[in-house]
Amino acid sequence: MMNFSSLRNAKVMSVFRIVFGFIWLFDAWCKWQLSFINSMAADVSKHVKGQFILAQLWMDLWVNVVKINPHAFAYLIALGETAVAIGLILGLFGNLTNIVGILLSLGIWTTAEGFGGPYAPGKTDIGTSIIYALVFVALIFTQSSRFYSLDNRLRNKLGRFNFLIAHSDEAEAEAEAEAEAEETKQPQPVHA
Repeated sequence: MMNFSSLRNAKVMSVFRIVFGFIWLFDAWCKWQLSFINSMAADVSKHVKGQFILAQLWMDLWVNVVKINPHAFAYLIALGETAVAIGLILGLFGNLTNIVGILLSLGIWTTAEGFGGPYAPGKTDIGTSIIYALVFVALIFTQSSRFYSLDNRLRNKLGRFNFLIAHSDEAEAEAEAEAEAEETKQPQPVHA
């Protein structure tokens, strides 16, 4: 079983966070394209038909919200995805970035991806955004903003807004590394 509190694993998860950020950056770039901006209302409404009743009601609600100003809504999605990408890549406001990433992923999954449905014979994909939401949860629990992160520079500078950044800092990680190194240096008792 993988020990996510080890120093090496924390660094791996930090690199994973950055790579995931570049995936989000590419996705955000796609959202800034006119083809997405101009088709926002159609994208949200295309999965409504064939859904179970509660999903239809939920999706109809969002279709009506988007129809108020589809361009503004599309730009809001593009801006949100860009902010999440930047937060992931730079390790900036780790807690806020991950929570917004979860909410944005779930929002996309339950609207534009239609909960991965409608489910019918031959349908084999539940959609990617639900998996993205789970990746964000994993990033939270594995302290992915622990290394290679601007959060470490912001620590104790945000006052009451300090909760927006990830909690582990490099000093804590270095102390853990030193403790691990000391443990390996200690002679092991010989059992007779």
